[in-house]
Amino acid sequence: MLVNNNSPPNARASFGGLNAVAQVPSMEFSYPKGTEIFGASEPAQYLYQVIEGAVRSYKLLSDGRRQIGAFHLAGDIFGLEFDGFHRFSTEAVISTRLRMVKRQSLEPSAHSNVATILSFLRMASTNLQHAEDHLLLLGQKTALERVANFLVEMEHRSAAAGVLALPMSRLDIADYLGLTLETVSRALTMLKKRGVIRFMGTQRDIVLADTGGLAKIDRC
Repeated sequence: MLVNNNSPPNARASFGGLNAVAQVPSMEFSYPKGTEIFGASEPAQYLYQVIEGAVRSYKLLSDGRRQIGAFHLAGDIFGLEFDGFHRFSTEAVISTRLRMVKRQSLEPSAHSNVATILSFLRMASTNLQHAEDHLLLLGQKTALERVANFLVEMEHRSAAAGVLALPMSRLDIADYLGLTLETVSRALTMLKKRGVIRFMGTQRDIVLADTGGLAKIDRC
């Protein structure tokens, strides 16, 4: 079930990285935890921005395993496709509110406004860089390095420096890093024993006690 928080038809809303470039009508929808936003191979009719909450993009492999390709947090834009169809499925990790704009409403500006074109190129470049970094992570790093890299990535994206309130579960983290749940738990325990992290309240609330040490492990 999703809840429509649709803004009035004449509302004009800035849309993330396109603000001050292409002002377009937008809609807002709320998605409960675990709700699918769109599926792989479905037509890509909208561009999405996370207002609050978190979204996971994933593919299901032929044997039923899940590979998470990205987590989209508050402020992130996702759903940008160039062939008209989504390559990944997406779900709300927790209760999530999204802003959506129709691709058709962006096309006139994209055809005529250089600043809009550059905004799309920046988004595409960011997505490509993330895909390349993720490929390196999965192909070359040890389990401990992968978990350290994930925490460093989340710290860079967190509003509170040194403190992570992770919306995703350890299983989500495992499927993002190409590890088992048990391996992720062991790696977190090892990082805790080394004194670079500690848990605060629930095990999703992590204090980065030694960000330099964590980054050093990530760079190994």
